[in-house]
Amino acid sequence: MSSNNNTILKIENLKVFFPIYKGIFIKRKVDTLKAVNGVTFTVNKGDSLGLAGESGCGKSTLAKALLKLSPSTAGSIYFKQQNITHFSEHKLRKTRKQLQIIFQDPYASLNPRMTVLKILAEPILEYKIVPKKLLLNKVFELMNAVGLSPRLIHKYPHEFSGGQRQRVAIARALSVNPQMLIADEPVSALDISVQAQILNLIIDLQRKMGLTLLFISHNLAVIRYVCNKTAVMYAGKILETGKTETIFSSPAHPYTKSLIDAVPSADPNLRKPLSKSPKQTALFMQTSSTPGCVYYSRCSIRTDKCSIIQPELRPISNISSSHLAACYNI
Repeated sequence: MSSNNNTILKIENLKVFFPIYKGIFIKRKVDTLKAVNGVTFTVNKGDSLGLAGESGCGKSTLAKALLKLSPSTAGSIYFKQQNITHFSEHKLRKTRKQLQIIFQDPYASLNPRMTVLKILAEPILEYKIVPKKLLLNKVFELMNAVGLSPRLIHKYPHEFSGGQRQRVAIARALSVNPQMLIADEPVSALDISVQAQILNLIIDLQRKMGLTLLFISHNLAVIRYVCNKTAVMYAGKILETGKTETIFSSPAHPYTKSLIDAVPSADPNLRKPLSKSPKQTALFMQTSSTPGCVYYSRCSIRTDKCSIIQPELRPISNISSSHLAACYNI
């Protein structure tokens, strides 16, 4: 994937591997778990890219690697044309101001010993966003932006509902005026009744503030609602990527088709039968000793070649030049 001056985030062949040890008294390395294995994609300014895939496929590990919250094994991370892969903590401070994350569980990501005022004031003061005399005005502005009353600034996280806590977490991410947000399953820990409210808030804030968004979710219906582009991930690999409506109207990879078929419909007449595939109860995870396509064991159109070499992303003919899939048989 080529980049240009409009590219805000570019990932090239990113890998995050973890050693697998065995033994009780003397542990020895027996294999390597490839949690993220050669992922490449770009995100342009103003885009909302959805990273979809079932739990355990490596989405959150990828997000932490992008933010340098966990080390990467290989590959490059470019933010605004600058390679931040090997940045020191000091150099990363400026980047982290522009690249913020909304975590999945707001109760775990907010300090229970701090009031909302202190939670929001801390990053503002750290990065000197406004003079101290304007701090309270900035906090009030953030509270209003996420739909919370400024009167709540002296309350603690445990005094809020799950949806309100996530609004505080969003306000904290916005407090340093970032250019890009990474939302890691931001509504999966919330009640169904408030999920739509938070999604609409994120969409509204993105449009008003001109934010770029990387939205991570296992729920394809949510991805379709929020994002204009989608990348489908499985076992550490990107298997399909393209414009969201193209992915949903003309899915190419058998894994993407199975995910879309699994999205529930309120109308029973519109429900489609699940795609037939070999039975497997657990998500496959690639290790050094497992060659071939990561989706081989679950694929209904697999061939012998699929068990030997992992296919690379390539354009799907007659659909779109930006629609790519990693499959030999489509």
